Amino acid sequence: MFIQIEETPNPNTLKFLPGFAILNEGETADFSNADEIKNSKLAANLFRVEHVVRVFFGHDFISVTKLERANWDVLKVEILTTIMDHFTSGGKALDEEGISDTNVPDEEFFDESDIEIVNRIKELMESYIKPAVAQDGGDIKFRGYKDGIVYVELQGACSGCPSAAITLKQGVQNMLCYHIPEISGIETIL
Repeated sequence: MFIQIEETPNPNTLKFLPGFAILNEGETADFSNADEIKNSKLAANLFRVEHVVRVFFGHDFISVTKLERANWDVLKVEILTTIMDHFTSGGKALDEEGISDTNVPDEEFFDESDIEIVNRIKELMESYIKPAVAQDGGDIKFRGYKDGIVYVELQGACSGCPSAAITLKQGVQNMLCYHIPEISGIETIL
């Protein structure tokens, strides 16, 4: 098994590509701490690597975030070994009994009279924004729309990334405002 490693815009996050799909298309799983892991032995094992603080699974990649003071040279070897051992022993990214827990949609908020705008926002996000964000090892989820403001949640490499604010304002907000004039801004929620 050969696992490719890519840097992300977040210097504390690397993207590991095992060369095959680990989740179904469109599925993601974000683990921001070891306490919330209920459905992934792989994520639990990655959190056992000292200094790992976040694990994110995309369709065909794993993003791992470390503490800022930790050195990637040491961590890469442990992370690669953990991933390789897990998949070569027949493990999956998510344990079978837990897959449905990950796909429960978080509650969205918006006024029903704005449903047309919300549908256009979601369409732009799915078609253009999410694929670009996934290239950087993360994900962006629509959380709400109110008074012209789009509320999103950043996951994976994007969460805590120093350039995320610039990307949101100059990239995502500009695209949404261009295509949907009713939008006046974008905000992140945790």
